[in-house]
Amino acid sequence: AVFDVAVPGDQIVSVVERLPVGTGVLIQKPMGEDLAMARRILEACRARRLAAAMNFQLRFSPNVMAVHDLVEHGGLGDITDIEVRVVDRQPWEQWSFLERTPRLEVLYHSIHYLDAIRSLVGDPDAVYCRAVPHPQLSAFRDTRSTIILDYGVRIRCSLTLNHTHRYGAEQRASLLKVEGTTGAALLTLGVNLDYPAGPPDRLDVAAAGGGWRSVPLRGSWFTEAFEGPMSNLQRFVAGEDEALVSPLDDAIKTMALVEACYESSTRGGTPIPAV
Repeated sequence: AVFDVAVPGDQIVSVVERLPVGTGVLIQKPMGEDLAMARRILEACRARRLAAAMNFQLRFSPNVMAVHDLVEHGGLGDITDIEVRVVDRQPWEQWSFLERTPRLEVLYHSIHYLDAIRSLVGDPDAVYCRAVPHPQLSAFRDTRSTIILDYGVRIRCSLTLNHTHRYGAEQRASLLKVEGTTGAALLTLGVNLDYPAGPPDRLDVAAAGGGWRSVPLRGSWFTEAFEGPMSNLQRFVAGEDEALVSPLDDAIKTMALVEACYESSTRGGTPIPAV
């Protein structure tokens, strides 16, 4: 049997502790509300010998899969720059449980981008983050964030996320850009531009010294990518896939990155010296 657990993060552990031993389970993100809870979920799944995967479906988005293939086979050269920019109006109010969650934007949304970046270039050494609420959305915690992933001097990686843009579609943005020494890729994630029925995703690529060209895609993040995690889990349980693409042993590393984001945001930046 394969189960799909789609409950708020603070309820996951109580569900997986009741699943039949030795079954398969796909867990909707996030993996709990903090790293401590993620560890409890991982321990519970191990204790019950569950074949457990996280539903980090952005990894299965057609444009992300194509870029992963490019990166893996050196099609962009050495990766030097990654940038995520989202400017949208996310309808947080559609999910009433989010009003009580102590962590919101990074944990329930940008976790996807952090996980996708990890899948492309591995784990960063450190992180800088500032996550803030919006005065007109007082029922919710952080709804905007700025994140820098520290890969040393080899990769500059930044994420700028504003989900409270209320001034029409003209200046909305939903982009993930990956640059290397021999090429670049620009991914458009259409769902953010008009949730939940935004325009189709795009993938545009360029070689060094050349122009941009569009790459045809079979579907988008919403909804075709959702096929991937469940299909992979079912095939793994049936012995047809050798490995899970987003197993809990890896997903907890994304949760550790999220935890570091919130710790950084709480600490704040370096004070400016007096002059």
